[in-house]
This record gives sequence, structure tokens and C-alpha cells, in this order.
Amino acid sequence: MEQKQEQKQELKKNLGAVTAMATVVGSVIGSGVFFKPQAIYTATGGAPGLGMYAWLITGIVSIAAALTFSEVAIMIPKTGGIVAYLEEIYNPMIGFLAGWVQILLFYPAMISALAVAGGQQMAFFIGDGYVAPVAVAMIIIIIFLNSMGSKIGGSVQVIFTVCKMIPLILLMIFGFVRGAGTNPVFTPMVGEGLSPMVVLGQLMIAILFAFEGWTNVGAIAGEMKNPGKDLPVAIVGGVSLIMAVYFIINLAYLWVLPASELATLTAPASAVAVKILGKLGGQIVSIGIIVSVFGSCNGFILSGSRVAYSLAAEGKFPFHKTFAKLNGAQVPANAIMLVGGIGAFYALSGQFNLLTDLAVFSSWTFYTLTFIGVIKLRKDRPNAVRTYKVPLYPIVPLIAIASGIFVIINQIFLAGHRSTVISIASIIVMLLGLPAYMIIKKDCKKILT
Repeated sequence: MEQKQEQKQELKKNLGAVTAMATVVGSVIGSGVFFKPQAIYTATGGAPGLGMYAWLITGIVSIAAALTFSEVAIMIPKTGGIVAYLEEIYNPMIGFLAGWVQILLFYPAMISALAVAGGQQMAFFIGDGYVAPVAVAMIIIIIFLNSMGSKIGGSVQVIFTVCKMIPLILLMIFGFVRGAGTNPVFTPMVGEGLSPMVVLGQLMIAILFAFEGWTNVGAIAGEMKNPGKDLPVAIVGGVSLIMAVYFIINLAYLWVLPASELATLTAPASAVAVKILGKLGGQIVSIGIIVSVFGSCNGFILSGSRVAYSLAAEGKFPFHKTFAKLNGAQVPANAIMLVGGIGAFYALSGQFNLLTDLAVFSSWTFYTLTFIGVIKLRKDRPNAVRTYKVPLYPIVPLIAIASGIFVIINQIFLAGHRSTVISIASIIVMLLGLPAYMIIKKDCKKILT
């Protein structure tokens, strides 16, 4: 493989704990907290109980996953995230397939879904019919900003993370102050005739999208000043903060409107704001949602482009010479345009829920392999230096692994025909990576000989 040029170029290590945590929080807190309550309370039949508990359950699962993920990320602090981890834990083919799926499905699906959500919110100000153009424009702007340098992209992440918290805080404070607080919160668990276990599976799929993005900081580990110290703080601290925000704001929603009404609203946050603050409140929250999804898109483009860059730098992606180049600002501009461009193409569909379901399934397949990797590394490298160890081993990793298997099985078999089709499509794309890998591997052998 031709690595001479790529080895001369190194990503600048100028990202600290604050930017890393902002990447986690900024990537995660996006459209999920504003849109998913409708899907949640629809699944529960308008009952609040299991919906609220599901935020806690899924939050705990995400923390177990983050704690487990951190050990692998710190042992292998390479730019590229899961791709680098799986390649080192298992073999190059598994790593390539993870990158293949992330570049073609996961990151573009997340970017486009968030941009579509932003486009839907802009309809509040400019009217319907502009969702796709606004979504594409948002992605193009973020591509431009990230191409100017990782410091600028990181600064954008910090600024938008702070800005997005403002409407969330307003909703939480005024929701409790002005809300009647007479609606049930934890009972009943589900509507009459519904199975709590089946409903819980549906809720976790919906809520996992709201938590998606906590692994993004692992993908930029190679640009962090002190990954051994900062990475667990960023991941675990970020996910814990997110879980607290999600639970409190959903409690505030129920303090104002009943779950049965939230189930009928496509934008429950805006409806709550209008209820407690009037029309101006709805406008403020809509602006907050737009800011939120902008920050989330920025985080996914920032991290996703590093996955493409990492594979290309090792000669393991089509047109690797092009995507391994760094521009004058020492960032992989071509890789940024690749991931963002695919996302912009997906955004033309305007299908928010389809894109989110696709992203969740495609990501959790490889998350689960990463969780299993912690146990494998403990067995294969018992004497390796570990500056961070997952607590309560092996209980926490087993919780993460069991949760990942449940997500995969639920999406394929239990979540309905639509989810099954999406899951199969994702698997087909992954399998298409096998011939691509063999071709690239063959080309690499020719170069070496």
C-alpha cells in the first residue's frame, strides 16, 4: 500500500476534554429529545409509565456501553474509532466492513436525518416545501466550516452545544413552574392490551436514536491532546449528562401535557413551549431545535470524515489517495466532502424515521462487536497497560453485549415489517463490502510486490 505521503501528514493533536465532551453532547442531543416522545407514547398506547422508565433504562444501557467502549478506545487511541478497534481486535476485514457501513450508511444516515429534522423546523418560519433544500444547505455549510480546520470545527461544536442547552433549560424550568403537574407520570405503564416487554423493545429502539453519537469522540482520539485522561471523562461524563437532561425534560413535558396528547404531536417540545410561553415560546424552541440539529450534524461530519480518512490513509478504501489527503488546514477535506455529500444525497428523501432506524441498526451491529472485544482483549492481552478499566468487569460489558444483541434481534424480528426490511437492506450493504475488500486487498498485494 502506498503510505509514504499519508505517513508524512499527521493530524494535529489540538482537541481537549471540553471539545471532546462537547462532541459527545453535541452529537447526541439533537432531534431525538424533541421528536421521539411522539413515537414513545404512541408505542405505549398513550400511557406515560414505561415511556419514562425507558429513558432511564436506555440511559443506563448507554452508560454501560460507554464505560465498556472507553476501555477499548483508550487501549487503541487511533483516529478512526470503531474501524481501528475492530481491525486490531479481530482482523482487517471486520474493521473494513465497519468502516464501509459507517461511511455509506451510519454517518450519512445520521447527518441526513438530523438535517431533515432541521429542515422540518424551518418550515415554522418559511413554510412547507423547503425541507430537502434546507437540509442540503445545512450540510453544505457544515462541510465548509469543517474544511477550514479541526479547531474551527471543534469551536463550532462547543458554541452550538452551549446554545442548544438554552431552550432545553427554559423548557425544564418553565415547564415545572408554569405546568399544572396534574398529569400521571409513572402510571399506567402501558395501554390496555399491550405487552410491556414488546413495547419496551420498541421504546429502546426509538430512544437509542436519541442517545446515538456517544462513540463519536472515539473517532477523533487521534486528535486529542491526552486521550488516556480525557476520553473516559468525555464519554462517561457526556452520556451521564445527556441521560439527566433527557429524563428531566421528558418529566417537564408530562408536567405540562399528558402522554396521550404528546402521542399525537409531531413536535412535542414546541407544543409544550407554546402552552407555557405562548407563540413566542414555540418560535424560540424551534430556533433551538435548528441550532441543536446543526450542532449534531457538525459532530457527525467531524467524526465520520475521520473514519473515511483513516481507512483511506491505510489504502483500504476506493480512491484512497484522494480521501487520505489533508488540505492546508491539516484536515481531511475530501473525506469531509465524501461523508457529508452522501448525507446530503440521503437528505433529499426527507424521510426522518427511515433514516434514523437505518442508522441505529447499522451502528449497533459493530458496537456489539466492540463490547465483546473488551473481553477478548482481556484474554488476549492480560498484561497490557490499561490506563482505564471498565468498572465491575465483566458485569458492565455483559450488560452492554446483551443490550446490543437485543437491539439487533429486535430490529430484525420484533419491530415490524418496515424495520425488518431496513435491517436486511443494511445487511446487504455490509455484505457488498466483502467483494470491495477483496478487490482492495488484491490491489494492495500488487503494489507491495
